[in-house]
Amino acid sequence: MTDEPTTLASWTRALRKQLDALGLDSTALCREAGLDPALMDDPNARYPLSATTRLWRLAVQASGDPALGLKVSQYVGPTTFHALGYALIASASLLEVFERIVRYHKVVSDASELDLRRVGERYEFRLQVPPGGPEPAPEALDAFAAIYVRTCRNRLGREYAPLAVYLSRPRPADPQPWHDVFRAPLHFGATETLLQFARADFERPLEDANPELALHNEAVLERTLEQLQSPTWQRKVRTCLEAQLPNGEPSAERIAQALHLSLRSLQRHLADEGASYESLLNDTRQALALRHMRDPRCSISEIAYLLGFADTSSFSRAFKRWTGQAPSQYREGLLRP
Repeated sequence: MTDEPTTLASWTRALRKQLDALGLDSTALCREAGLDPALMDDPNARYPLSATTRLWRLAVQASGDPALGLKVSQYVGPTTFHALGYALIASASLLEVFERIVRYHKVVSDASELDLRRVGERYEFRLQVPPGGPEPAPEALDAFAAIYVRTCRNRLGREYAPLAVYLSRPRPADPQPWHDVFRAPLHFGATETLLQFARADFERPLEDANPELALHNEAVLERTLEQLQSPTWQRKVRTCLEAQLPNGEPSAERIAQALHLSLRSLQRHLADEGASYESLLNDTRQALALRHMRDPRCSISEIAYLLGFADTSSFSRAFKRWTGQAPSQYREGLLRP
């Protein structure tokens, strides 16, 4: 990978379908933007962000439609976003859907950072551009926001609407297309793209959940992330933690030894990346806990063992701190028909 952010090439295929439906020459527009149209058939191919941003600009000019991004979501299918699409379809709740979107969004694009957090009786899902990073096309952000809402409607019904939508794009001359798509209070010119959802909607069990299918596609996504991400010290520590946690909580000294470093060198490397051993230990345990909880073959006591906790009660306290729920409550929500 280069230092420039990239986007999954197959995602751009949805924009091409929209352009073709308008009677425009999507192949010519792709080539004018510097994109090889043939790469869209390669599920692992990626385009640089600068080129896809040019394509969005050319597409808006050719169509004369500033709301073009909102309409692209209708051409998004399960394979558009690699294995992530099937993992989302198999998820047991919208909370699980968006947790997976956050965890694996870099497979689709590393041009932005996603965050999901519970605030009282609502969930906030935000999309931010990293400090100093290039801005994606506003139409691309429109498209992603519309796709997220469409994903909710596919599972909860066509009339579903979020609590509020904040978009970083300036207020358009005619905001009606945005109101028609989101059907929620809209705020333009926001500092970030932010969607707010009711907690009850997010935690409601979904029909047709398939934990085994979700886990299978997560394994594919994990391998893809492994290939995309550079071997930072944080990732090296996470890998060591995952290997050693079943033997009990490893000390920082033990991880440093496994990486052939002194403790001081490890601490310095992590500090240079804005991390600490304690935060990585907590984050790794949390990510593994959520993954194992979705596997009905794993008992809660076995998960506590796999995460290196001394006993089940210690794991339960940590899990409640992470999610606000006891492990048994969380699992009941996942497995409830």
